Formats: sequence, C-alpha cells, structure tokens
Amino acid sequence: MPKSKTIYRCTNCGYESAKWNGKCPSCGAWNTLEEDVPLPTSAAAGTARRKPVDLSAKIQALGEVDTTADVRYHTGVGELDRVLGGGLVRGSIVLLGGEPGIGKSTLLLQICQYFGKLHTVLYVSGEESAKQIKLRAQRLGVTTDNLYLLTVTDAQSICDTIAIQRPEIVIIDSIQTMHLEATSSSPGSLTQVRECTNLFMQTAKQLDIPIFIVGHVNKDGAIAGPKVMEHIVDTVLYFEGERNLSYRLLRAVKNRYGSTNEIGVFEMQDSGLHEVPNPSAMLLDGRPHGVSGTCVSCMMEGSRPILAEIQVLATKSGFSAPRRQTQGFDYSRMVILIAVLEKHLGLFYGTLDVYLNVVGGFKLDEPAGDLAVALCLYSSLVDKPISEQTVAFGEVGLGGEVRGISHIRQRVREAQRMGFTRCIVPHQCLQELKGGSYQIRIAGVRNLRQAFSVLEKDAKARAEAEKQA
Repeated sequence: MPKSKTIYRCTNCGYESAKWNGKCPSCGAWNTLEEDVPLPTSAAAGTARRKPVDLSAKIQALGEVDTTADVRYHTGVGELDRVLGGGLVRGSIVLLGGEPGIGKSTLLLQICQYFGKLHTVLYVSGEESAKQIKLRAQRLGVTTDNLYLLTVTDAQSICDTIAIQRPEIVIIDSIQTMHLEATSSSPGSLTQVRECTNLFMQTAKQLDIPIFIVGHVNKDGAIAGPKVMEHIVDTVLYFEGERNLSYRLLRAVKNRYGSTNEIGVFEMQDSGLHEVPNPSAMLLDGRPHGVSGTCVSCMMEGSRPILAEIQVLATKSGFSAPRRQTQGFDYSRMVILIAVLEKHLGLFYGTLDVYLNVVGGFKLDEPAGDLAVALCLYSSLVDKPISEQTVAFGEVGLGGEVRGISHIRQRVREAQRMGFTRCIVPHQCLQELKGGSYQIRIAGVRNLRQAFSVLEKDAKARAEAEKQA
C-alpha cells in the first residue's frame, strides 16, 4: 500500500503546499502552515463512477417552509440566551471557545440542569471520565435525570448513537479529542478537526438536533484548528476574561440566527457561573472619590448600555522617551487624543508618562469613549478631580471638536438609572434628546474647551455649596 504523501495546509486560509514555509504564500500569515495528511483518494474515485441521483422531490419553495413551530430552546441562562439571539435554535451547531479553565464546560453542564426539565441531553466527553463529570455536576448542583453521559472519542460512533437514541440536545467536549478512523492523522490535527466538525454538522441538520461543540484556543487566543471549522458551524462564541478576575464575558463573533453585538456577563463563583444582570453596577463598584484622572463613560454592547470607569495617570517620566501604556483602550487612539490636547488646548505631555486603564477588564473600542478619556487626561495633568456624579461620552475629532454618537437616549437613561446627576454629551445629540423627560443635567458641548469649562463651573458650584454648608 503506498504511503500517504504529507502536505502542509494553512490554518488561516486553507492553502496547501508540498513543503513548509514560514509565511503562507496565499494570505501572508506567519507560522500558519501545519503538517497534514490528505484523505485517501479511493473514496473520491468511487464517487466519480456512481450513478446520478435525482433530488427533485426534496426541493422546496421558500414559501412552503414551515416556521410556525417553536424552533428555539431557552437555556435557562438569560445572558446566554441574549448572546444566542433568543435561545438555542433546533438543528444548529454552536462552537464555544475560550482559554483553559475559563468556564466553558462549567457553563454547558449548568444549562443541562434547565434543559433536563423538558429535554433529553447527551453529554459526550473525550477529556473526562463519567465519574469526573459526576463529581463536577454535584458541585454545580446538576441533578437532572435526563442527562446522559458518553465518554468516547470516535466521531462516527457518536453520530451513529445520536441517530439511534435521538437525544434532543447534544454537547461535544471537546472537538480536539474527536477522531475518525478513516483519517490517518492524530486527534486534534487539521484534517481530524475539520472532518469531525463537518460530520457533526451533517448530523445536526439531518436529525434537527442542536449540538454544542467545545473548542480549544491557541496561544493567540483564536480557536485551534482550521479556520474553515468556524465557517461550518452556525454560531461561534468566545469566553473572555482575565484569570485573576472573577468576571467572564461571553461574546458572539458569528451568529446566523441573531446579532453578533450582544455580550453576556458572568461571575465565576465556587458554585459555578452566575449571571450579572447589571454590569454597570459591577464595573462602578469601589470607585475612588476625590481622585484626579477618573471619569465614567458609556459603551454600547449590542442593545445594552454599560457604564465603565476610565482611569488615567500622568506622571513625570524618568526616561528620555516617556512611556505610554493602555489597558482596555486603543493605544493609537490615546496618542491621538494627547496630540489633540497639546495642539488645540496648549497642554503639554512631552515629559510625562501616561497610563490608561478601563476598570473591570472591559475593552472600550468605540469612539464614544474619546470624550471621557480626554477629560481624564486633562484632570490628571492639572490634578483636579472630576465629580463622581459626572458621566461623559462623545467622539473627539482631530480639530478638538466633539462629534455626535449613536444610541444617545439609551446612554443617558443608563446614566440616570445609575444615579449620575451630570451628563456631558455632544451638542449635535441634544436634538435627539428633545421630548424626553430626564432627571439628569445634560450639557451639550461643541469642542473640548467647552467640556473643560463645564467641569470648572461644576467644581466652582460644589465649592460654593460646601462653603454655605
């Protein structure tokens, strides 16, 4: 029997090469070519000689497809339902990725308790024994009788079992441990991961059974395996979070049945993952009072407004080249804002180290946070604290102007709900706020100079009130 020829396939674009290259000739990515063994050609030769099949009877008109039945399963976890777009769609395949120990298996085992009330769940594990899963289920309080365990790694046998037993929901933990005997490569290789995912996808569509698949991530944070695996599945979810923090973010990067802008917030405790229905209160907990360089902004994650605290520290540098460092905010954007402050307001940061941090591990990646960052930079430089009751959001242009942003009503209402009394917004957004009743003082500013004037007026008003008191 001739020996299989080894090829090298790019995990990013699928390009095949007879030899290894440090850089993919097709997409230009570095260190993405990995060794792979192609499938045997005997199957392909057999399909070339088979007789044509007429599938005319299976063709359906779009108007004839019945969608009146309930096609979504609620998971019992509101944050997960939000990210999925309202629930788990029947016949869909969901890929859940994240770093080791982030909580992927914990979340899936927890939702089995709710699913088990009305549905049968098959939990397939290639990493743990049934006894280990049982111990983890006892710690999480999972006691349902409709949860069944299967600890095998043969993907074809698993799909055959699913076709016979017909469970209503299937969980595969994890795809990197599954393998097909027809493929000679080892489990976790490019071919095995791609072919196993394709097999599970066909099973989910044919039997109308939703399947959760757990995927490992590589050192870059992307899901390990070929990129085509993410194209096969219907939904790709990422678990994010710092190992030293208890909060976790669940984010959808692909969703055929819902928005990809929604996020779910969880807190890891001894009894498992718990929902955080009010992320703003969580992020603002423990705010310092009377400290310069801190301000609150509002970011939009899908339809949800979330308030986050921004901290800036500008201090004298001990090096010839001052340091600039950010956490949760774009570094280049902060450098631009510093240049705008120096050019149009006469502030000087040339000999200062500047450190910026978004509290709680969140990432402020929308332009609406520019105004709050600029206020923090100014406050830290002049060492004057911003009122704890002030929130600001708006985009800052290169000319120092404050530009309008979207979802202004939701942001103002969230600030009002959290007890803030002063809101600094772009002047263009005042028109959108007309007609609404807000119990918060709103100041519309056209540029950064006007924004700083509002802060100074509020500071004088507070000082006079304290003297009178």
